[in-house]
Amino acid sequence: MTDLKDIPYETRWRLAAEFCARLPAMYEAAFRPVAGERYNEIEQELWMELAKAASGIVHSLSLPVHSAKALAESVRIVMVCIFGPEFKNETLEVSDDRAVILVKRCPFPGHATTGGEADNPVFRRCMAFTLTAVPVLNSGYSARFVRTMCTGDRQCEIMIQKKPAAASEKKKGA
Repeated sequence: MTDLKDIPYETRWRLAAEFCARLPAMYEAAFRPVAGERYNEIEQELWMELAKAASGIVHSLSLPVHSAKALAESVRIVMVCIFGPEFKNETLEVSDDRAVILVKRCPFPGHATTGGEADNPVFRRCMAFTLTAVPVLNSGYSARFVRTMCTGDRQCEIMIQKKPAAASEKKKGA
């Protein structure tokens, strides 16, 4: 092989995704000694900005975000686009106002510097991304984690649900 086009597209995507999955652990190893206790705060801000940038993907692909299921499916698609083909997940509709993203395989826990504890860096990253992405894509919805693989569960379950009407109306009046 002497040219990029000789490398199959799927192989290029897999290699890029594997490299990107290692980046957070490499950044942590390099910058935590310098930033100290501020590292977690700085890293959280970066993942929140990544979530905001993900809205560009949703809009450029014209992905729907009008209902819990549509929003969950769009977030699921964006996660695969950003985090690569190792990210295996599916969407389940629970009701008109709620849906769940089931994550069956994630590329990040295998590259984490630590794992299992309450202050798990993988969970902090994913939480910052997901809890920011959902309301950025549709301010009428929120997300919460029900289960997480990086803290020992068999799979992740991310509940996407409509915000209570009272909270939405109170914000409008304020």
